[in-house]
Amino acid sequence: MLEREAGYSLVEPAGRGVALTVAGRALVQTATEIAVAIERAEGQWRAFMERPAGLVRIATFPTGGEMLLPGVLTRMAEIPEVELVCSDEDGVTVDFADLTPDYDVVIADSPTTAASWHDRGLQVVPLMSEPLDVALPEGHPLARKASLSPKDVVAETWIGVPHDYPFDRVLSQVVAATGEPVRIAQRISDNGIVEALVAGGHGIAILPRFTTREHGNGLVTRPLVGIRATREIAALLRPDRYERPSVRLVVQALRDEAAAVVDQHRSG
Repeated sequence: MLEREAGYSLVEPAGRGVALTVAGRALVQTATEIAVAIERAEGQWRAFMERPAGLVRIATFPTGGEMLLPGVLTRMAEIPEVELVCSDEDGVTVDFADLTPDYDVVIADSPTTAASWHDRGLQVVPLMSEPLDVALPEGHPLARKASLSPKDVVAETWIGVPHDYPFDRVLSQVVAATGEPVRIAQRISDNGIVEALVAGGHGIAILPRFTTREHGNGLVTRPLVGIRATREIAALLRPDRYERPSVRLVVQALRDEAAAVVDQHRSG
């Protein structure tokens, strides 16, 4: 049967028995090389799945990267077998979940953990909850208050964000809580430009607490109470990627760094 498939005689008479022909020996050698290659590949795959090593690709939104990537890269520098490649993405124009096929870990933010992430079968690892504060010019009368309510700020001129950006939903809550409209003078997506406009006295804004630069640059921030003014930051992964030890190690580094950022701002 095997000889018919090979098209050559594989054995020949030798004394009282048989011996491999040249073709037979070649076939045995080839089969041995294939078996060795299979075992080597299986061994490399087992090692890949059992120990942290290899390339891990991370995508993040800009302020998430600003908060977390420096510390994560420092933590992972102690494990040279794992190489991190980081990219920043605009999470408003691109659905975070759509990035998971191309990246091992996607750092995502949402006013609340998006149910659609779970519906798509993604692994969602909570990292941190970041308050969203009201940013004011330093000399603004409301800066004298320790915290602000929707009623305090609804009549102010606002530097807003484009429609459907997460921070825009905070202003929608201000409207819902007061029953009054808000006046949005400008809609800007870049937080640095928003900070500059607020510091220049052109309005107030909603900005994230941990990455907003205040004091000495013309603006201050105050907590907004009475409504939900936070954003939830999580790591999104495909379940198969989460099984890799290197990816799990990076996710743990993200969790540790997120906890350190929160603790730093609590103590500050």
